[in-house]
Amino acid sequence: MSARKSSIENFEEVGSALLTRNRLQITYYARGKDKTTEREISPQRLIFYRDNWYLDAYCHLRKALRSFALDGISKAIVTDIKADEIAEKQLHEHFAESYGIFSGRASQRAKLKFNPEKARWVSAETWHGQQVGTFDKDGNYLLEFDYNQDPELVMDILKYGSGVEVIAPPTLRKRVKNEILATLKKYQDAAKDHD
Repeated sequence: MSARKSSIENFEEVGSALLTRNRLQITYYARGKDKTTEREISPQRLIFYRDNWYLDAYCHLRKALRSFALDGISKAIVTDIKADEIAEKQLHEHFAESYGIFSGRASQRAKLKFNPEKARWVSAETWHGQQVGTFDKDGNYLLEFDYNQDPELVMDILKYGSGVEVIAPPTLRKRVKNEILATLKKYQDAAKDHD
């Protein structure tokens, strides 16, 4: 479920660059922005997350650490230039602090309240390595964790429907509310078309 069709056509080049510690020249398609770019990257490690492969790397175009979905890499060429080495501590701070695959230093704290029915499931799940979860007197489950970007988080929240409420921050609450309203409008418009 939710796994994308995996592309292994560049797996050999990525693996070779990681082993030899050389840079990669890649053509990368970013789904979120619907944009293809040419980049030179210093690969650091390969991650398998939610049934998809990601390459954590230093991007010389953006001059920052980034995660690249392997199925977004349409071309990869191993160069003769040695990769920049990033300390494991710095990689951990950048990639592990925030929510999901979206990396970067966490800048916000999510607080979610799950109703008692959903709480029975969510209380056994790990949403974030440093999450804090507690039950209130009514059996609701309060879940808190830090995050940086919210696209993946919004998708995860929406799958619980009316069984979850975003308590904080207000920006995340508004994003989820707007998604729900847009979905409702789509169904209302479709119902009018069928009448």
